[in-house]
Amino acid sequence: MSKLHIITPVKDSLETTLLTIDSIMSSECSVDFSYTIYNDFSSDNTTEALKAESVKQGFALVNLKDLTDHPSPNYLLVLQTAQQKAIANNAHLLIVESDVIVQKGTFQKMIDSAVNSEKTGMVAAVTTDAEGVVNFPYLFAQKMKVGTLETKKRLSFCCTLLTNNYLNSFDFNELNPEKNWYDVFISHKSVELGFRNYLLTSLPVLHLPHSSRPWKALKYTNPLKYYWLKYTQKRDKI
Repeated sequence: MSKLHIITPVKDSLETTLLTIDSIMSSECSVDFSYTIYNDFSSDNTTEALKAESVKQGFALVNLKDLTDHPSPNYLLVLQTAQQKAIANNAHLLIVESDVIVQKGTFQKMIDSAVNSEKTGMVAAVTTDAEGVVNFPYLFAQKMKVGTLETKKRLSFCCTLLTNNYLNSFDFNELNPEKNWYDVFISHKSVELGFRNYLLTSLPVLHLPHSSRPWKALKYTNPLKYYWLKYTQKRDKI
């Protein structure tokens, strides 16, 4: 496998998005990679800033309003589009969220882990806060040993590689369009199909959770309000 497609879905949160972009574009990797940002109906200010940054740094920018009139979030469309492009180019797909900052060697280490076996489905880097403490969504990994750990638990899409073999084994057009997020289902589907998923607890990336959708932080600060919004407004469907 000689190619890697990296994508970042963006919904505003410009400050963290720019940090994400800088960290990705300065990555050191032996594999040729392309980088695409999928702008999911961000504000005009964010959209203009992304246009300027794409010219400056040389990544592709897809404004989803040019493809659909479906309101944000449009994670399903992003995943389906990215899968098609990765398969067409015989590439792995690596998702980095807009509130994640990677290290220069993050992608190389993830690729090295992915190519160890044809049965590797997904490889994820563990997330930490600024102090290096493992944080959401990998709280379950806080007491796990350091290394490359096979897991049947869900892998978040914070910083996760989906191998080309897995992409060719499951069509994302089969995903439930009534949902908003798909990391849980796609993680479990990988295992169901006989692939192995790995969490790299030795490869931390900085995660600033829910910067793009701040209402979700209520889950920790005001859980009653969070669940009221979740169910009355049908948000955050997993």
